[in-house]
Amino acid sequence: MKSRKITIIKNNIRESAKIEYEGGEPTLTLTLSDGIKKSYTDLDLYGSFGLARIDHKNIKFLCKGAKISVHTSGMSSQMSNGLVAYELIMGQSNPALVYIFDYEENDLTNDIQEQHEFCMRWADST
Repeated sequence: MKSRKITIIKNNIRESAKIEYEGGEPTLTLTLSDGIKKSYTDLDLYGSFGLARIDHKNIKFLCKGAKISVHTSGMSSQMSNGLVAYELIMGQSNPALVYIFDYEENDLTNDIQEQHEFCMRWADST
């Protein structure tokens, strides 16, 4: 099992949370500093992280996977199980690959649907 600490903001307080996942499996487990622990499963880790964010709307997750302009493709999902995604920039057709649990604090969302919609707008812009 792989483990990764991420930074979150809960009740306006910056703290750490732990993400655990098994290589090749689409399930992740989120453990908060208050001991709350829950597992999420979707098609890949990106989708599972989206379910965790929906479940914790009161928490701001400071990582790339929560950035509105970060989205997986079929290939990145298959090859990395959703651990790697693309950071999309409007009008640019060559996005950068990023790890979804790397630190980020700008343009964050807990709504994975917003990320899907951004991806569609990006596709129309290239």
